[in-house]
Amino acid sequence: MTINQRRRILYLVVLWTLYSIPYIVVIILFILLSKGRLGYVPSFQDLENPKNSLASEVYSDDGVLLGKFFLENRTYVEFEELSANVVNALIATEDIRFYRHSGIDAKGMGRVLIKSILMGRRSSGGGSTITQQLAKNLYPRDTTYYNWRVRRLIHLGINKFKEWNTAVKLERNYTKNEILVMYLNTVPFGSNSFGIKSAAKTFFNTSPDSLNLGEAALLIGVLKAQTKYNPVLNPERSLWRRNIVLNQMRKYGFITDDQFDSLSVLPIVLDYKVQDHTRGLATHFRQYLQMTIGAQKPVRENYFMYSFYQRDSIEWENNPLYGWVNKNFKPDGSPYSLFRDGLRIHTTIHSKLQQYAEEALNEYLSGYLQETFYNEKIGKKNAPFSEELDQELIDGIMQRSLRNTERYRKLRRVGISQDSIMRAFNTPVPMKVFSWDGDIDTIMSPIDSIIYYKYILRAGLMSMDPSSGFVRAYVGGIDFRYFKYDHVKIGKRQAGSTFKPFLYTLAMQEGYSPCYRVPNVSQTFVDRDSTWTPRSPGGTAFLGKMVTLKWGLAHSVNNVSAWLIKQFPPQAIIDDVVKKMGFKSYIMPVNSIMFGVSDVSLYEMVGGFNTFSNKGVYIEPIFVTRIEDKDGNVISTFQPNQNEAISARTAYLMMNLLEGVVDGGTAIRLRYTYNFTAEIGGKTGTTQNHSDGWFMGLVPKLTTGIWVGAEDRSIHFDELALGQGANMALPIWALYMQRVYNDSTLYITQEDIFEKPPGFNIQIDCQVNDFSTNYLDDELWEEDFK
Repeated sequence: MTINQRRRILYLVVLWTLYSIPYIVVIILFILLSKGRLGYVPSFQDLENPKNSLASEVYSDDGVLLGKFFLENRTYVEFEELSANVVNALIATEDIRFYRHSGIDAKGMGRVLIKSILMGRRSSGGGSTITQQLAKNLYPRDTTYYNWRVRRLIHLGINKFKEWNTAVKLERNYTKNEILVMYLNTVPFGSNSFGIKSAAKTFFNTSPDSLNLGEAALLIGVLKAQTKYNPVLNPERSLWRRNIVLNQMRKYGFITDDQFDSLSVLPIVLDYKVQDHTRGLATHFRQYLQMTIGAQKPVRENYFMYSFYQRDSIEWENNPLYGWVNKNFKPDGSPYSLFRDGLRIHTTIHSKLQQYAEEALNEYLSGYLQETFYNEKIGKKNAPFSEELDQELIDGIMQRSLRNTERYRKLRRVGISQDSIMRAFNTPVPMKVFSWDGDIDTIMSPIDSIIYYKYILRAGLMSMDPSSGFVRAYVGGIDFRYFKYDHVKIGKRQAGSTFKPFLYTLAMQEGYSPCYRVPNVSQTFVDRDSTWTPRSPGGTAFLGKMVTLKWGLAHSVNNVSAWLIKQFPPQAIIDDVVKKMGFKSYIMPVNSIMFGVSDVSLYEMVGGFNTFSNKGVYIEPIFVTRIEDKDGNVISTFQPNQNEAISARTAYLMMNLLEGVVDGGTAIRLRYTYNFTAEIGGKTGTTQNHSDGWFMGLVPKLTTGIWVGAEDRSIHFDELALGQGANMALPIWALYMQRVYNDSTLYITQEDIFEKPPGFNIQIDCQVNDFSTNYLDDELWEEDFK
């Protein structure tokens, strides 16, 4: 063999070796991947079920998205829900050969190799296809850092090969359109929005199918660098990047030159709303849902008081919504996650009623009521506290408030001494504080901020449908960002005179009529060695006269309630009425029960009063109708518990009594100030020292309760005229119902009537404002009533 022949053979061997090396390397890499020697690579089963954190969505009964629970604010969309503008912008910018390759674009990789690496032209684009980018998003790279440069290059190459492998698997498993929508569902857009649906809502308050060319181009442009091209943080860069995307769309024929020319000069117009748990409708309600659905099974060691453990244990056993995610399991046996599994929670809230309730409450508190409270406290030494308190009591209240702050708890957790904490609390610092006119940036000491917030009045409102039990509006308080305490379900306060109807209920059930006459005289109670005579405020014109029970309740006369409490022991009211109407709070069996001295929740009061509207049937207020998984499959449905608490006849008589409160009693301003013509039952309530103002308003298709007060009971109006329920709470109900009645799309009208029970043919007309000759003759009641 000649030298030339040997050289030729050597050249061929070298050539074939060089040609074969890439194939050999690929084969070796495939073998190593299959053995798991190169780290995790998703299987076909993994690709069928990619693991992304999906936001759970909370919907109103009328289909409006109220909010989300999420770690990453991501909600999936289908391809049909995407605007063509989004798809075209993405393909033009990221992968123009998307529909022609099988996951790896050899031509694109060659372009990057030649232009970007060899020629140094950074603007030539990346070589990763949309499918490769999806692979990287679904299964992030191993980010281990190596100091040796060669090792880093090898590591990068292995990661790239794993992405190619995953991309090819994705192309085999999914159609092109499915890959596109998976990509758009996974990518982050900044501003706490993940996926195109969240981004469209956050930046433009719209849906993906409604994005126009400019909006679509802007969002696709953001993908290159979420902070650098964020239209809120960097509007000029974002505008430049948007136009780059539009130019790509022109280059590849998705838009015309004229379209580009007209669109590229338009400014960016946003409707920017960051989505988080503290904004939007029904924030306190959503917090209650989160706490309830995510509750853990009670463990005795975690409770300081046994009564709380017992309460939560009963809830765990009897309330299917309580701890739902820890009672229900996915097909793989793991419990559901409220923040990862994309649940769809369908609630009973009606978005319009919720909106009107929030608007009415904020309108009245932010205007007349808060201003009146400020004005009354001007120049008073103890303000905002009552003048009756001494400094020692005020200091005690302030110390408790200080210890309840998050700032205090954080300092204690890291071991800061009490003296150092007090110095910190008395040192002015920059802070943002709440005001009814908007947030205020100021410099204030933390202790002064506590006093500042003591001045702010609080409130709660709840509405429910009488027959279904659906909770239609749930306003747990004012601005949730600053005031997270829930005054509907969690907070409990004395009910005052709004508790009197439960005493009257027992009288009606025992056969008394609304027109039964009792003496309007003081009643004295003997308790061991002491006596107690309840004071009955108001005029003296009817003292000593015989008055009807209807008149007594209408004017909330204590003498009449005291007479009734002598007829029926307090325990009977609790056992025969209150407990049957859903009250779980401890009610003290004392004679002063008629004044609502026990602490109860607004939730309990609304449920109890709703029994009157619902023909004597107590129906437990219900918040959720069903829960679906991310694919829309129903996992759980919910029905309210109900029981017959009182007879339908008793309930109708009570409605007649409550209508008397509105037609001629303490709530008469609903007629002459607000000009309502509807059938309305109601009851005002005021507690000791005017600390709490209540109003319960009932119309045939809606039962509503409202509480108003300050954070501390020792902070209140000094004058009864200002601090009574008719002034603090009733106007909120009026403003709320004005909005409701003015909305013709709702099912509630002023023509609705309370239905009489079957067989009830007696006309009740006591002529409560005429005490001469027009009483209903008691003989008409002898057959049915005492």
